[in-house]
Amino acid sequence: MRAAVLHEIGQDKLEVLDDVEAVGFGPGKVKLRIRATGLCHSDVSAMSGVLPQPAPFIPGHEGAGEVLDVGDGVTGLSAGDRVLVCWLPACGACAACRRGQTQLCLAGFMNAGTPNFKRPGGDVFGFAGTGTFTEEVVVDAGCAVPIPDDVPFEIAALIGCGVTTGLGAAINTAQVQAGSSVAVIGCGGVGISTVQGARVQGAAQIVAVDPVASRREAALRFGATEAVPPDELADAKQRITGGEGFDYVFEVVGKSATARTAYENTRRGGTLCIVGAGAMDDHFQVNMFELFFDEKRILPSMYGGGDVLRSYERAIALWRAGRIDLESMITHRVQLAEINDALGQMRTGEALRTCIEL
Repeated sequence: MRAAVLHEIGQDKLEVLDDVEAVGFGPGKVKLRIRATGLCHSDVSAMSGVLPQPAPFIPGHEGAGEVLDVGDGVTGLSAGDRVLVCWLPACGACAACRRGQTQLCLAGFMNAGTPNFKRPGGDVFGFAGTGTFTEEVVVDAGCAVPIPDDVPFEIAALIGCGVTTGLGAAINTAQVQAGSSVAVIGCGGVGISTVQGARVQGAAQIVAVDPVASRREAALRFGATEAVPPDELADAKQRITGGEGFDYVFEVVGKSATARTAYENTRRGGTLCIVGAGAMDDHFQVNMFELFFDEKRILPSMYGGGDVLRSYERAIALWRAGRIDLESMITHRVQLAEINDALGQMRTGEALRTCIEL
């Protein structure tokens, strides 16, 4: 079968091969036929080494498709079911799951160290234990979440990561209050979803911050009240908040420099929400006096900061009601053979979200 493979960490291009086989099918597993998958910035971060991932590997974790087969012991799924891929399934038994913090369950991460593909030359891993830049994949049954028939595969794929992460940051983690002021730094697919989440919550002012003009224009279409390049954020802060700072600032880039900017633009007693996934050696610093004196809440948000199954259902309900726009987030559609063109469009900021159709 065909799949896009990264041979070594640090390479910036994928090789589309037709000699890849999905392996590991058995009890508790399901085999999926991927129909659509989104290109998320986390895939690029794994390719560059910012996010840890063994290689060679197949990127992709934002996917949807059909169940081809189910292993022994799998209940609630059968061949032909339409599903989205959950790259962080909850085991239901660990301490985090028992506390209701299923987004912190580590069971899914354990899968990342087990190859679920192979080629004639050896084993191949799937990113985050999945790997959706492929025609077929074998995953734990918990990674396959049934979707209603009226949800297209490309919409379900977005909900599988970027939409859930962004909406959840605003709704679950920060719990944006109606009438508040919000700034979102970084307006790719996750940032745009954060903008939409803040709008759903009733924020009065939503300032989108991004260096790419097309992304700023997109943010306005999705609910931002204004959009500025980074060097104009200070002016927006002065105009909108009288220099005090925003009630909520979301960092959706994953870099300490932008996190520091976000902190400085959060009002005293306000909330800084870290949504971007960054590198282990990139350190965010605050001094002990400002930490105490400013009383700013610093809230990391992992995968939307809540139960992902409930978050999926909420995203579908909001989409059905017309409260969020998911179709327009897909600015580019490509075939798997064009994956490197899509990577280039993401790196330049030309693409908001790319759907790879398989």
